[in-house]
Amino acid sequence: MSELATVLHHPDMKRLVRALNAMRHTPDQTEMREAAVVLIMRAAGEDSLELLLILRAEFEGDPWSGNIGLPGGHRDPGDTSLEDAVVRETREEIGVDLEHAGRIIGRLSEVRPMSADIPGIMVVPYVAVVRPDVPVTLGPEVAEAFWVPLARLRQPDLWGEATVTVRGGPRQVLCFRHGKHIVWGLTERILRELLELLTRTNPHI
Repeated sequence: MSELATVLHHPDMKRLVRALNAMRHTPDQTEMREAAVVLIMRAAGEDSLELLLILRAEFEGDPWSGNIGLPGGHRDPGDTSLEDAVVRETREEIGVDLEHAGRIIGRLSEVRPMSADIPGIMVVPYVAVVRPDVPVTLGPEVAEAFWVPLARLRQPDLWGEATVTVRGGPRQVLCFRHGKHIVWGLTERILRELLELLTRTNPHI
């Protein structure tokens, strides 16, 4: 069995693939800017999966500067689709080529920033699997990349609220905690939907 097949045969991944295949997405009719991110997963040992998160480097004027996030970014004029955009951005940000070292298996619901301070943008989260030995090489936009056991998403005590500093002021946010890292905003909402899909009990979904 190939390394990717091993990941796809994991019970969690089978459940996730069924749920992704059952989702229906209505094309967005607004004139919002488009962006895409990707939840990258790999096998860790025989019976566990891990998810890749990144810490974005700090740049003045970047609303996501210094936040925990997912690889991805804006769709450029040269991208033929949002999927092409996320493949390109992933290669640029962390050196992972999803076309050769992995496979995109579906997408979650589109999300939009809830803050009025961020211009209108629509973000599509894709889901991908990669070989467990895929190297991660950080580009200038990424300060750190780390793998999170998928089992940690199922720990209720890691979900809650936190106070973060946004544009110089405190803000109370919903969050997921992983060690010293606080995941909030768009990424927290994306992880929450992933968890909901993983914990569905209907065997036909």
